[in-house]
Amino acid sequence: MIALIWILIAYLSGSLPFAVWMGQLFLQKEIRRFGDGNPGGTNVIRAGGRALGISVIVLDGLKGLLPVLAAQHIGGIVGWPLAAVALSAVAGHAFSFFLRFKGGKAVAVTFGIWAGLTGWSSLFLLGALLMAAYLLLSVDGWAVIVALVGLLIFLLAAGYQFDLLGAWLGNCLIVAWKHRRELSQPPSLRRPTPP
Repeated sequence: MIALIWILIAYLSGSLPFAVWMGQLFLQKEIRRFGDGNPGGTNVIRAGGRALGISVIVLDGLKGLLPVLAAQHIGGIVGWPLAAVALSAVAGHAFSFFLRFKGGKAVAVTFGIWAGLTGWSSLFLLGALLMAAYLLLSVDGWAVIVALVGLLIFLLAAGYQFDLLGAWLGNCLIVAWKHRRELSQPPSLRRPTPP
């Protein structure tokens, strides 16, 4: 029963649409009308708020990190229930209660949950993998998947338990679903831009 409460808290935390709220409050703009229509930090940047967009990305990461840490350290949640808490935060962002179950692509919140589940080393690894994949691949959705596969290799090599591998699988499925349009294109290398 306690685990279900933490799962609900994580879902509601993940559901908080900071990009939409902060875009309306500070930019007086509907963020979902920019870029790919995603309610996320990169579209806040596209709407004209670089500092605000970075703030949204950090907040989106925290809404994954904080419920995972709180469930562990306050609620004593471990194992499969903790994996479910982490996935609930990702699902909340991807299918936000506050946005009629439509939401973002769940990249920043993914960073947050993995920082909470495995510590800062996986956060930095995931960031480095994602940056390298963005530089190499022309389709952003494939870059995210490649970074997540790199995270899986790290989890396997480090000997993490099956509960975290289950969290990885659920996380990957949600992210793949949210990037499904991009993933319908074949992966290809990014062409260098001429000087």
